Amino acid sequence: MLVQRTSKRVCLEMISLFDNRFLSPALTEKVPSFLHIPLAHKLSRIQQFHALKPTIKGPKLPANKTAVQSRKSLSVERIPRIAVTDAQAALFDYLHCTRGYSFLDAEHISKNSPQFLEDLITRVEKEQDVSRALLKFFRYHPINEFEPFFESLGLRRTEYTPLLPRGLIFLSDDLVLLDNYHALCNYGIPRSNIGRMCKEADEILRFEHGVLDMKLRTFEHLGLSRSTVIKLVGCSPVLLLGNANNAFNGTIEKLKKLGFEEDWIGGYLSSKSTYNWNRFLDTLCFLSEIGYGDTELKVLLSENTYLLFEGSGKQVYVFVGALLKLGLNTNEVYALFLKNPQMMSRKRAKNFWKALHFLFEIGMGPENIAMVLSKHMKLLGSQSLKGPNTVLRNFDGDRHSLCQTLMEDPSTFFNYAFKSNIPSAEQGYGRNPNNFFEKKDFLLRIGYAENSDEMVNALKRFRGRGDQLQERFDCLVQAGLDFNAVMSMVKQAPTLLNQTKDVLEKKINCLKNYLGYPVDSIASFPSYLCYDMERIILRFSMYLWLREKGSAKPSLSLGTLLACSEARFVRYFVIVHPEGPFMWENLKKYLASS
Repeated sequence: MLVQRTSKRVCLEMISLFDNRFLSPALTEKVPSFLHIPLAHKLSRIQQFHALKPTIKGPKLPANKTAVQSRKSLSVERIPRIAVTDAQAALFDYLHCTRGYSFLDAEHISKNSPQFLEDLITRVEKEQDVSRALLKFFRYHPINEFEPFFESLGLRRTEYTPLLPRGLIFLSDDLVLLDNYHALCNYGIPRSNIGRMCKEADEILRFEHGVLDMKLRTFEHLGLSRSTVIKLVGCSPVLLLGNANNAFNGTIEKLKKLGFEEDWIGGYLSSKSTYNWNRFLDTLCFLSEIGYGDTELKVLLSENTYLLFEGSGKQVYVFVGALLKLGLNTNEVYALFLKNPQMMSRKRAKNFWKALHFLFEIGMGPENIAMVLSKHMKLLGSQSLKGPNTVLRNFDGDRHSLCQTLMEDPSTFFNYAFKSNIPSAEQGYGRNPNNFFEKKDFLLRIGYAENSDEMVNALKRFRGRGDQLQERFDCLVQAGLDFNAVMSMVKQAPTLLNQTKDVLEKKINCLKNYLGYPVDSIASFPSYLCYDMERIILRFSMYLWLREKGSAKPSLSLGTLLACSEARFVRYFVIVHPEGPFMWENLKKYLASS
């Protein structure tokens, strides 16, 4: 068995790794003592995970954020747009014509250094002709050209100040910097990304001539395309310094062994993320250790790319370590992991930590917590819970009663506890929590993005279990419609799947056999399937009678016949023939009596 091949020392290591360093910040204050039991067993291969904290770092904002934003908005309002344009033109003229920098360099710097331009404008704000005033200013007051240069690369003043060379103000005096800068630009790296690269590895601008270009070409020798190399060095500039290259090369070799193309990672790298290639490689090795064969691991990573690319695999260790610490045995943990690999996504992992904190707060014991998590992992990961105090109000503040309800009648607990904006989903939890997930899985299969607004709206409008929706969807495909066309139809008119398979078949047969229209005509007007049969038969019958009398065009669109109001239909399709009103009334009486 796959699980049995996992060594006991790896399990112990996972327990030790789940020290409170792994806990969410919300958990560290109120985690029970059983989660702080130290264990001495450590594996040197993955010791680096011990120091990680699963906190999401964001930009630090000043305490007086509102005041800063107010000053910024006032500054923007104070400087007219025409003054900014004139200042850009003056700076471009100075850099290109006076200083002799290339057209592209001068243009990029002049158009992407707003703070520097604002400072220049304030120096000549009393002058009416900003452009002329600045040209005169440049003549007698040389500027520090490194400031607009670094700002144009996407750095703020506080970020580029440490990078300013001492004793220099002209860019042309630092030929090494310009040489490496142009090497990056000529390779295809966006200028706006170079600032971040300099911030994380400023040594890349200090290589000797030709060294940086050679390092970039080295990655192509591994089989990576230029576009992938551009993404790679943009998010991991330390690779250009030689740091973590062994881990990166090992990762590429491991992925090749699994059957992935060398360029596979290029489709998932994000310039907004930073990757730890040592952890990346260790995650691949860890997944192999817990029982995944090469074929199984390739399928897992292909279907769940976030296991690697979100946090460089950190969530795998955090998740497994948490469950081991709660008391689940290795077989249970690995089975749970194999069954719910989607738990490693950022949003689901966040919901998992909130659920764990919730269970601690209401005083549930570790054994019961482990039982709840193992039974309802998918459900707890998909939705966010309300605060414990909010839920306790429904139980008169009785924590014991709340715990008992969760253990004995989980559907009632979920109805109270989930912070869901989908009323129909809450009702579904009360009947059977799996119904909601079957419906959600169906929507994912037909192209809806998980947790998107489109998905939320569709869940509100769809009625029926996931298997029923799938049956109705298949009915349309089997009728002769293209799979992709049906997907598009469902997104345009979601309520068409709220009808039974029999009703859908009747409407399709009516279209083909009664009106003589091809099935694919529904694709251009999917709302046809949403109208009731009485309206369809009444209007189709009237149209066929007019067509026989030669008073109607032979092939009008479905929307023209069905979408208009009754008054408009009478005006254009009934009174156009002398006997039309009589025929219309007879048809309505016949349908009403049948």
